[in-house]
Amino acid sequence: MPRSATVNQEMRERSRERILAAALEVFAANGYEAASISDITTAAGVSRGLVSYYFATKEQLAAELLDRWLDGIAGILTIEGTPDERLAGIIDGALMAAATTLHIQRLAISLMMLPTTHDVFARVEQAKSDRLSLVEDAIRDVFAARGAADPAVEEMLLRATLEGVTVKLAIYRETFPLEAIRRRLYAGYNLPAPAASLPIVSPAVDRLRAK
Repeated sequence: MPRSATVNQEMRERSRERILAAALEVFAANGYEAASISDITTAAGVSRGLVSYYFATKEQLAAELLDRWLDGIAGILTIEGTPDERLAGIIDGALMAAATTLHIQRLAISLMMLPTTHDVFARVEQAKSDRLSLVEDAIRDVFAARGAADPAVEEMLLRATLEGVTVKLAIYRETFPLEAIRRRLYAGYNLPAPAASLPIVSPAVDRLRAK
């Protein structure tokens, strides 16, 4: 019996998701520039022709992964509550994303920082400019509601701080005391101390060392 259009569409989506998952693993293991389409084909267990059908180039694969990462950032638009509650939610959401989606965080960091791949990141970011502006404005609104003199600067400083935490966590995964840093961020913004720890393993404060 011929497959229905719905079944065919589901099969295509599964194949596409398998390729993207494999690409993320390969990028994480080899780095973007060293990774090859052949590596991704092998990891996905599909033919090279199927990969090329969905993604003509390695850059298109990276762009799709970055696109999803940027969409994830927009999740802060759904946070509700008082300005303090929203700020705490933004901090916790960013820290949880850094801890639980480390592969995509590392890919984003490497693409945005390396001169040879920065343009890839810039093109994806530009395509998402309108939605990212909504995210920026949402954070600025939180700081405005808290009485900040310059909400735009506060938004940039918070994002820079959280991105710095992400970089350090990506490098020092085994020794980064994420929970202690979280509580220090709360204190720095005069937020009530969190009632519970984040549901992730966080080492005690010692020294940052790569393992």
